[in-house]
Amino acid sequence: MKDHKAEHFTDKLKQHKNENDVEKMKRFIKNSDENTLCLGVHMRTVFQIAKQFVEMSLNEIEKLLESPYYEVRMGAVSIMDFQAKQKNITDDQRKELYELYLRRHDRINNWDFVDRAAPSVIGMYLLDRPKDILYEMAHSSNIWERRTAIVSTYAFIKNGNIEDTFRIAEILVNDDEELIQKAVGSWIREAGKQDEEKLKHFLDKQAATMPRVTLRYAIEKFDKKTKDYYLSLGK
Repeated sequence: MKDHKAEHFTDKLKQHKNENDVEKMKRFIKNSDENTLCLGVHMRTVFQIAKQFVEMSLNEIEKLLESPYYEVRMGAVSIMDFQAKQKNITDDQRKELYELYLRRHDRINNWDFVDRAAPSVIGMYLLDRPKDILYEMAHSSNIWERRTAIVSTYAFIKNGNIEDTFRIAEILVNDDEELIQKAVGSWIREAGKQDEEKLKHFLDKQAATMPRVTLRYAIEKFDKKTKDYYLSLGK
């Protein structure tokens, strides 16, 4: 018996298609590949439908990743995220999700696809494993792989390990892409909630030369006096 869950998922999404929101969605995903299409489906609806398909096989999820539609691919990474967060997930299942994400990174090609699945699918798999792959991706020419490198470390932060976040941030701190600059600032800010002195030490070294947007994101939770001090160092 053939598995048609990817087809059923796509059909369900298309029932919520809204032409009025297509152009707005296209502006939102302008950094994705130029061949991406939009249905104009609200993200809340995408997530709700994805939750109904949480048992989807990896083969069917990969079919969703191959879709030209932005919302369908968001559904795919959402299903991966839901599966990775299941309490009864096995090590083999976690590994398969991890391998699918890396193998099809060509289709995980927008900032919110990465942010949706990288912490749970990549980060949680690597919690107690070598993290060399993240350092390789941090040096990648592909913006989405670089974003995965830093965003995945959120899983480590939540488990009390902030070292990799700061090390990868050092690699990416002067990245030319704003989407990487914002991610670096956001994730070192999150790491700094666990160790403010470590964040300040990082900023003492980097604030004078790092992109302004990275600095602003990083210091967001500081008091005004501390913010002003680091802004005075920035370029």
